[in-house]
Amino acid sequence: MNAVAPRHAPRPASRRLRAVLSWLHLWVGLSVGAVFALVALTGTVLVFHTDLLRLQHPQLAQHSAVADGRVLAALIERWQPEGLRSLDLPQDDLPVWQGFFEDGHRAYFAPENGALLLYRSEDDDVLMWLHAWHTKLLGGETGEEVLGVVGSIALALVLTGLYLWWPRRGQWLAHLKMHSGPPVRRWLSWHRSSGAMLFPLLLLATLTGVGMVYSKGFQTVLVGVFGGQSIKPPKLKGDGPVDWPRVIGEARAALPGARLSRVSVPRHGDAVVSFRARADGEWHPVGRSTIAVAADGTRVLQVQDATANQLGMRMSQAIFPVHVGAVGGPVLKWAMAATGVLPMFLLVTGFLFWRRRRGHR
Repeated sequence: MNAVAPRHAPRPASRRLRAVLSWLHLWVGLSVGAVFALVALTGTVLVFHTDLLRLQHPQLAQHSAVADGRVLAALIERWQPEGLRSLDLPQDDLPVWQGFFEDGHRAYFAPENGALLLYRSEDDDVLMWLHAWHTKLLGGETGEEVLGVVGSIALALVLTGLYLWWPRRGQWLAHLKMHSGPPVRRWLSWHRSSGAMLFPLLLLATLTGVGMVYSKGFQTVLVGVFGGQSIKPPKLKGDGPVDWPRVIGEARAALPGARLSRVSVPRHGDAVVSFRARADGEWHPVGRSTIAVAADGTRVLQVQDATANQLGMRMSQAIFPVHVGAVGGPVLKWAMAATGVLPMFLLVTGFLFWRRRRGHR
């Protein structure tokens, strides 16, 4: 009589699949996973970018958050020839003008008179260096493309890890238990259990990170499925001076209840001033609402309230604020920061498990 296989014994094809996935999960995790772990670790620091910037440079917080149009006019006249392309208006969390330049550096100016307070670039500022690593692996557009591939592989690692951990019915608690020994069992249980318990946060952080690299593709899919539209900014030619006090006043009145957050410096021959604003209910820290005003301040050309868009566009615009923990208050902020440490923990425990298991052979 032929022996009857146990009822719950995995089928040979299932065993082969698990063996292949386990091998791939181990070796891809120890190689590509190392890069992903370093990227995620810098993300933990960058969640507190503004907090650390104020701590590092306390002079930035010693001002009142006032956006004076005359000061803005003087700043643009002085710094536009040197590549100034946009400015963040003074806000409560950072009450100074923050200028973004074409070469990637940033400068900070006093709100009351436009005096230069601080110059930062990735060559001389550790936070900006970490930002360049986290977003582009210090390699510009090529680095961003590589990061997209690394993030996609990391997403596959997260999903295969869940598959390899998934327990049979009635064994959930046993599979979540972390053992103290022996070493092989300890490192394997710590690796699997921590990954399983924090899987939702790890998946969310990884998926939103990949979504930021491939933002256009994600937006196309989300808008196609759930609806939404991107409104093109108006065009108006002219060479006259910008009436900045009047333009700011018109922009503030155009979207009541919204907070003006960023202004783009008009290029030569462009008579349109574009603002970013954060409407009530928006998650994005800068806001995705837009306001366009004629350079002479005589009329508002366009207003787009991001909260009124359809679901697909709102989902697309939520990717960044969710990734950086800008929504949900301190709870999500600290949760996303803690999630950034998890890939390094998984890398270390995975390596220790492999080394100890190899030593037992």
